Amino acid sequence: MKLCFSIDALSASGARAWRLLENQRWRECIYSEPLKDGDARVTDKKTAEDWSGRRLERDKELVLVPKKKAGTFDFLMRGTFAHAVLHRDSSAPLPDKTQMLECIAALNPGTPWLLYLTVAGHFTALDSSSTPMISNLDIAVRGEIASSGDYIGPRASRDEKMMDELYRQFLAGWLDHLNSSNMNVFVPDAEKLKDEADYIEAIRNWQCESAA
Repeated sequence: MKLCFSIDALSASGARAWRLLENQRWRECIYSEPLKDGDARVTDKKTAEDWSGRRLERDKELVLVPKKKAGTFDFLMRGTFAHAVLHRDSSAPLPDKTQMLECIAALNPGTPWLLYLTVAGHFTALDSSSTPMISNLDIAVRGEIASSGDYIGPRASRDEKMMDELYRQFLAGWLDHLNSSNMNVFVPDAEKLKDEADYIEAIRNWQCESAA
């Protein structure tokens, strides 16, 4: 699986977007569009994370200049921010339900766990009290934070109805991630879900940029 990030800047209104080039200049683009010759291809996750959430301002020559990274609540303010956009050059894996159940069963209640999917479609969890989540490019799709044994741990993993619904939520979020190239995608509300088979078919039919 070949992956890289582009650095796309999005205006406050979302009406305009720019992409970082290999020569460190910018070109106007459609946000998350396929890569073109000359676009910067960032393969180092730390470098991409350093760009993600960074405020950008125009200088006198109308060139975008990176400033400090956004704070927790800065996205409520107007401005242009940089985003790391994932690009795949191969088909996407189908997240495995059995692996999700094993991951949930292994979590100890009492810790505020965030269950999420990595860019490889692998379920894992992080302790949200000690691990940053904003601009964390390990997180492709994320669920809700939970610490109760009703939602994580061995007992929760045996709740078939809840686990079926949660898996469908992650399938829906995974498909959204694939189609949008966005990171840190929240799973949708359960009321908005389609049948599991619909998501599985759509994920299997999804095409990467080079095949589309």
